[in-house]
Amino acid sequence: MDLVDRVPSEKELVFQSRILCRDFIYSRITREGLSWSKVEASLPVPDGALGDVSMVLLKLGDELEYMRPYIYRNIAKQLSISVSVETVVSDAFLSVATEILSLGITWGKVVAIFAVAGGLAVDCVRQGYPSMIHTIVDSLGEFVRKSLVPWLKRRGGWGDISKCVKNMDSTAQSHWLSTVVSTWRHVVKTVYIYLMK
Repeated sequence: MDLVDRVPSEKELVFQSRILCRDFIYSRITREGLSWSKVEASLPVPDGALGDVSMVLLKLGDELEYMRPYIYRNIAKQLSISVSVETVVSDAFLSVATEILSLGITWGKVVAIFAVAGGLAVDCVRQGYPSMIHTIVDSLGEFVRKSLVPWLKRRGGWGDISKCVKNMDSTAQSHWLSTVVSTWRHVVKTVYIYLMK
């Protein structure tokens, strides 16, 4: 699944999205000092070009969550849902993801969807339902299949997100491309409006 030489197929893009989501979620759970031992054997750890994409997603997610931390915390409470029911978790996640992309797709909005997945996963682990993480990962994969594959193909795959960051050095201040920065305000506003309904 080379991210550079060719455009991945739909199946590969969905599989890669699940790997990236699981890695993003694992990072958020670890950052919160929680643990999740149920690792899906079918999803490898991202490495190579996909590992680079994962790093960019995490870095952009960190920035987005730093800008508006209250939006990406206690998501289950904000949505007034129980994380004990698989269909409720899946439907809520898919509803928020659909709302985020309602006015168009950008990398900033895709990162916001990953941030919602990470925040919801943290809620699930905190409330004693770590098995729901698989539901969130599968839901994101299904969302990508239905809503993002054509957009990702036009960009050559997940690797295109690397263009959003000029400097990945964690010791230096990152510079975000204007296309990402210009969408953040709209993404935050959309998520906020949806969550406050």
